[in-house]
Amino acid sequence: MYIKRAIEKSILAISATFPVLLVTGPRQVGKTTMLKQLVMLTDNSRKYVTLDDPDIRRMAKSDPALFMQRFTPPVLIDEIQYAPEILPYIKMSVDSSGKKGDFWLTGSQAFHMMKNVSESLAGRVGIVNLLGLSSSEIDDIESEPFTTEPRRLMSRLQNAHKMGINEIYARIFKGAFPALYGADSPDLSEFYRSYINTYLQRDIKDLSQVADEISFHNFMIVVAARTARPVVYEEMAKDAGISSPTAKKWMSILVSSGLVALVQPYYNNVLKRATKMPLMHFLDTGLCAYLLKWGHSETLERGAMSGAFFESWVFSEIYKSYLNAGREAPLFYYRDKEKREIDLLIYENGTLYPLEVKKAASPGVEAIKHFKVLNPVTEPERFGELEQYTTEIGVGAVVCMANDLLPVDNKNWFVPAWLI
Repeated sequence: MYIKRAIEKSILAISATFPVLLVTGPRQVGKTTMLKQLVMLTDNSRKYVTLDDPDIRRMAKSDPALFMQRFTPPVLIDEIQYAPEILPYIKMSVDSSGKKGDFWLTGSQAFHMMKNVSESLAGRVGIVNLLGLSSSEIDDIESEPFTTEPRRLMSRLQNAHKMGINEIYARIFKGAFPALYGADSPDLSEFYRSYINTYLQRDIKDLSQVADEISFHNFMIVVAARTARPVVYEEMAKDAGISSPTAKKWMSILVSSGLVALVQPYYNNVLKRATKMPLMHFLDTGLCAYLLKWGHSETLERGAMSGAFFESWVFSEIYKSYLNAGREAPLFYYRDKEKREIDLLIYENGTLYPLEVKKAASPGVEAIKHFKVLNPVTEPERFGELEQYTTEIGVGAVVCMANDLLPVDNKNWFVPAWLI
């Protein structure tokens, strides 16, 4: 059963704008399945070829000109990272034809591909990042970029699928890979075991030249244990038994693979005591739970990391809501030297919208106590800074286990997790 993806409209719009469309994202998130579905709906003449096939890959690498003669546009080329040698030939083809949407490409490993793409196809390629299923896609309701706008949230109440804590943690534990939501879904542990093995063997060993797969696997576990926490490379390196430069390099691989997101701290000249460490979230909580050997959603919900998993799940849902609309996610976080934190900040059009994430049904007004640390940005001149640094503070939200959308005060709301 095909689950309709929210990003499909963006895909078609980009294909109509650029001669080359590139869909990147982690393995098994449904890139090829989605594009094949769009081929059936829009252009059945488009050929399909995968560079996973050793013979096809050999031809593409050793004789790219012959490959291009064999697979003429319009064409969908899967796993382009295995044969970047054909990218200059794609450039020549699109420059010659001038047609939009001639080439649809997919790639599981952006960290290997992007340099080649930017060098060969600059100005000719539209790039889309696809992650696992969002809750909106699973529940078959409209996906839209998350905002704290009360009228939007109230409107969304009409169609949202209400979930209790057990159902939310079952979804957190299961993760977001489409294969897990089909009629013949595989065993959860077997799926993730196979996924990790393939990732280490195919992507890490072959594409990134990481020699020690066991050490990299251990590093993934160390990273998983720190989801929803600030990144301290020295600590991670010590726990993984590697050097700090290696930890930084390997973290960049996980980020470019689409498995981890780094949230940059919000910084304003007025907020002089803000930390500059990024915050890290594992984007698929199911994979994160598997790496940490959590055996069941109920034990995860009762465990010491339940709050961190909940926060990472909420972040990933909000993050995907922007990616699925074809937009860059304007997400930041705040932490200062007094350890006052705001879990998430949406920064758009000169306005900051603060969000806290709490695994509680009734967090209370205490949940928004740190929002006030942002107040100086509304009057920078009082703190010796230029008026140009003025930033408005918009409607805030506490994403929690509440059963309904309720006001905290006249400017902040309790937002049920199932509503995002």
